[in-house]
Order: sequence, then C-alpha cells, then structure tokens
Amino acid sequence: MNAKNKNGAFPKKTCSIEKLVTIPEDVEKVIEGRKTATRRNGVYANIGEVMQLKNHQFRVEHIYPQYLGDMTDTDAQQEGYKSLKAYKQAILNIHPGMRWAPKMKVWVHEYVPLNQPISS
Repeated sequence: MNAKNKNGAFPKKTCSIEKLVTIPEDVEKVIEGRKTATRRNGVYANIGEVMQLKNHQFRVEHIYPQYLGDMTDTDAQQEGYKSLKAYKQAILNIHPGMRWAPKMKVWVHEYVPLNQPISS
C-alpha cells in the first residue's frame, strides 16, 4: 500500500464503478490515455476494482481525498485538461449552479489500463 492509501480506511461506496466515467468525451480521453484520474464527491470504486469502457479495462490503483482548493495544474492534467482553469470551467459547465468551493472534499480515483482491449 502506498502513501496515498496508507490509512486504508475509506467510506463505503456511494455509487458503482460504472458511473465513474460516463461522459463520452471523458471515455475517449481515458481510452486514449489522456485521462488517468476522476474526482467524485463520493467513493465510486474500491482499489483493485476494474472499470470497463467500451472494450477496454482499467484497474483502480489509488483512491484518496482531496480538497478542490488543493488541486494543481498537474491534477487537472490527470483529468484530461490542459490547466486547472480549464478543468474548473468544465466542471462548472457540467454542473450548472455549482460553485467552486475550495473546501469541498472530493475522492480521487486513479486508474491504469489493463493490457489489451477485450474481444467482442
């Protein structure tokens, strides 16, 4: 277990892994390797759980909490955006009426691809 998962205590899942990445543009970013993490307001997967997107599989490697105010450009790039500013604007567009709250805690789900695409 690495430092990001050192406490091992996570809240119960609030949603299923199938809901972790659902926006078609994000699905393509994950498949192309341009998106390697997803932030959600709850835990959507357990470490080691496998997410299937189209004919590709991705294993959740790390889950950890983060405050929106602690995000960096590097974090936004994990999400498939060029900058934190671009990520923030995208999130606010996806969730009309949402305010960017620096003290809002989100759960970061980092994942890696598993070898080859699945045959249909």
